[in-house]
Amino acid sequence: MSTAREAKRIIIKVGTSTLTHPSGHINIRLMEKLVKVLADIKNTDRELVLVSSGAIGVGMGKLGLRERPETIPGKQAAAAVGQCELMYLYDKYFSEYNHTVGQVLLTRYSLDDPESRQNIRNTFESLFGMGAIPVVNENDTVATDEIRVGDNDTLSAIVAQIVQADALIILSDIEGLYTADPSKNAAAVLVPEVRAIDDALMRTASGAGSSRGTGGMLTKLTAGRIAMAAGADMYIISGKDPDILYDLLEGEAVGTHFIGRDDGNENS
Repeated sequence: MSTAREAKRIIIKVGTSTLTHPSGHINIRLMEKLVKVLADIKNTDRELVLVSSGAIGVGMGKLGLRERPETIPGKQAAAAVGQCELMYLYDKYFSEYNHTVGQVLLTRYSLDDPESRQNIRNTFESLFGMGAIPVVNENDTVATDEIRVGDNDTLSAIVAQIVQADALIILSDIEGLYTADPSKNAAAVLVPEVRAIDDALMRTASGAGSSRGTGGMLTKLTAGRIAMAAGADMYIISGKDPDILYDLLEGEAVGTHFIGRDDGNENS
């Protein structure tokens, strides 16, 4: 697949730093616009999965916490509060455009267990058949270090693998993959296309991008390896203006395009 224009089954991942203000509270204007754009894309007869971070970050804002909890119970409590708020808003906004959402919360255990993995695939297929939009997040309320995926970049790639998606689009706080950290190196340039993710490329990645999120370029490259191996193209694009999704799906070159294998999707 040469461009996102041909993609019919698409995973879209949005991170905490994109969805929220630095205060931790929801960026309502961005979230409303994102939902409007996704609803319009869904109207083109595409199948969408939205992998949405933000439960802990939103919970922090609602609970008035200035710093991300350090303990697992603290994170789980923030996630419990934040996930309710997230799904309330997604349900509210998507309903305004006559679309139905379904919540899917996953853990590493459910993804690794063959029977659970098949059940997950069946649930997604049923939601697609009913015309619903699955909204996916890690089940932070119950997940511990032993059963955590750890970041939603990786989770989105695993979901792309399970549902045999055509494309994975990661909305980021950066425009794509750069030759160096553009915030520290003025000579850094955007890499428009990646055909393989080797160890040298992985070493150029940095850590978490913000205090409210868990991801960074390293997790995105890890996601790219999973998605590409499963036959899905992956795109890293800026999430600052959701209208960029129209440009991408109309075939324009935006962000960084990670080209999936040509030998088809992985069925495991």
